[in-house]
Amino acid sequence: MVITTPTTKENPGGDDDFATLFEKSTQTQGTIAREGEIVSGKVIDITRDAVIVDFGHKLEGQVPLHELTGPDGEAKVKIGDQIEVYLENIECEDGLAILSKEKADALRIWDRLQDVLDKDGVIEGVVVCKVKGGLSVDIGVKAFLPASQIDVRLPGNLDKLVGRRFKFKILKLNKRKGNIIVSRRALMERDRDFARQEILQNLSEGQSVTGTVKNITDYGAFVDLGGVDGLLHITDMTWGRIGHPSEIMTVGQDVTVKVLKIDPESGKVSLGLKQLTPDPWDKVAQKYPVGSRAKGRVVSLADYGAFVEIEEGIEGLVHISEMAWSRKVKHPSKIVNVGDVVETVILDIDPATRRISLGMKQISQNPWETVAEKYIVGSRIKGPVKNVTDFGIFVGLSEEVDGLVHISDVGWVKPARPLVNAFPKKLEVEVVILSIDKENERISLGIKQLADDPWLRLQKQYAIGSRHKGKVVWTGDKGIAVELEPSVEGAIAPSDLPEEMVQEAAAHFPIGQEVEVVVHSLDDKDRKVLLGLVLEGGSEETSKEKKKGKK
Repeated sequence: MVITTPTTKENPGGDDDFATLFEKSTQTQGTIAREGEIVSGKVIDITRDAVIVDFGHKLEGQVPLHELTGPDGEAKVKIGDQIEVYLENIECEDGLAILSKEKADALRIWDRLQDVLDKDGVIEGVVVCKVKGGLSVDIGVKAFLPASQIDVRLPGNLDKLVGRRFKFKILKLNKRKGNIIVSRRALMERDRDFARQEILQNLSEGQSVTGTVKNITDYGAFVDLGGVDGLLHITDMTWGRIGHPSEIMTVGQDVTVKVLKIDPESGKVSLGLKQLTPDPWDKVAQKYPVGSRAKGRVVSLADYGAFVEIEEGIEGLVHISEMAWSRKVKHPSKIVNVGDVVETVILDIDPATRRISLGMKQISQNPWETVAEKYIVGSRIKGPVKNVTDFGIFVGLSEEVDGLVHISDVGWVKPARPLVNAFPKKLEVEVVILSIDKENERISLGIKQLADDPWLRLQKQYAIGSRHKGKVVWTGDKGIAVELEPSVEGAIAPSDLPEEMVQEAAAHFPIGQEVEVVVHSLDDKDRKVLLGLVLEGGSEETSKEKKKGKK
């Protein structure tokens, strides 16, 4: 129980005046009994209300009987017993000094607590109640247990600790103020450190141990080995690939792991799970010879290819160039998706670097091996526009084989609009096969070869200065494209447009609108037709006339 200082005439404040009591006890030490000190005496009588004690020097005093009475109501002392008491008042009207057993015990307890603190010892106590900032603890006197010192982790409900007995370490003790601060956490941390050192001493690299998953992070899982936490990194969980440790681990799960490394200085322990099973790469060359086929699951995609897991822990790369016989695959996602099961061919294995090169296109026959039989030079064929570049148009001849119509073979007259506008993707076009290069996997196509060269006729029909009507097929920052007849387009440069129309050419000349134009020039070398715009009223807008007007 908590030992308190009784309230008397000389000490009306009880515990509140303990500092005064202690001060008096330290100032009255001597050979002759004095007020405020602890004296030893002999029990010479027990009355109805008090115990009479002879404490020498021909002095006797009385101790209130309730201070020496047990829970059963019987006195805890008998005549002749030697006891220690606190001398409160040496001179009283009845000639007996006033003594206190409780105050003597309280002072002795403080001496014992000081001794525990000096020796870095441990003391037991009972949690009395919850107070502001922590708990009140009975260790013989009242002590304060801060919330931060209750446990290594703050308990959620402090009320459940009331009435329980624990061991504590004294952190601070002030006799004069009657203040004591204790800690349970300090002992727990010390015990944990002792246990940790003992466990570390019993661990060895290569040993298999069982622990409990304590925490999971993005980079791995912490496993409690019985007081020591070891890190099981995500790369050491499985020979295969996982996106997050939670895919194969759960908090609270018991797991057997292998000790990979112990750092004696920091106490860090590295663990492995996959190391408990054979490395699948040890026999990969025998199991998957070059040229053999293997089915696998696509586990990830990169710009340069797809990674395929052909068994747990064994992944190979299908490079984008090995996905299809057509070399126009822009991204692997155009061919496969994560999770797809695909059949592959083993192209190369390097166990030392743990790399396997896989191919998907090799599952089917190379279409270029039979391309010369299927496509004859000079024959005509139709196909969709697959792609348009600055140098030409790629036309699909089959699912795997494309041919190129070079810009010089698009038309006898160079298109006035960009190729991408003249030949949108998926547009069905007819072409002539010009040449086949099987070794380099190239087929040259032509569109202009579908008809005879009309340039001589065009020079006469569209003589310089002649006026014609045409249809707007394109407007842009480089001017306007006007279709004069099928496959013949002329260009109106921005400089040949009225100034007020240049910025908003698309609004003034929508696609499909008919306009009247005048031929300015015919470029024999580049096969271009340059036009000028004939305005309403028949006047002609030319760059020369603009310059004259400005002068």
